Amino acid sequence: MQLAAAYAEKSVDEIKAALAGATLRVYSCPQPKTPDHPIIRNGFLAEFTLSTPAFNGDEILAEPVPAKNVGTPLFSRATTPDGAVIGDFSAGPGDSDIKFAEVSCSKDAPVKMTKLQIRPGVDNGKQPLSPRDKMVEQFNISQLSHENSYHWNHDFDARKTK
Repeated sequence: MQLAAAYAEKSVDEIKAALAGATLRVYSCPQPKTPDHPIIRNGFLAEFTLSTPAFNGDEILAEPVPAKNVGTPLFSRATTPDGAVIGDFSAGPGDSDIKFAEVSCSKDAPVKMTKLQIRPGVDNGKQPLSPRDKMVEQFNISQLSHENSYHWNHDFDARKTK
């Protein structure tokens, strides 16, 4: 979860209060660096208008909405009723701030939010490392190549055609 500068020092209860009547837009495009940056690519999937109050204890009060496009939710941006950005929330499966009933959205199919967690100290998830990147990190190398593992490559210059 990344909060806009105006909400960075707010408590969980103050953030929950700010979400009353807020608009929560769900996107499948890359998340901006901070909530204070505009969304450049538009992978807009759905738009929720939260109830007032937005929570009943820890349960989010939001009615299902029809999906506007096809895609997999990556993040959501919450704005106050007057348009001020509250923050960006990670969305989707795994350890995300927002959970939906389905993993992906299909145009005009209902999108149901099942959970919204307010976790100010938890950053939005990072893209998982690929197997290639894990090997590069594990073996402290700059590239993957078989050149270092086959003995015949050590004498390549001598075998080169002139």
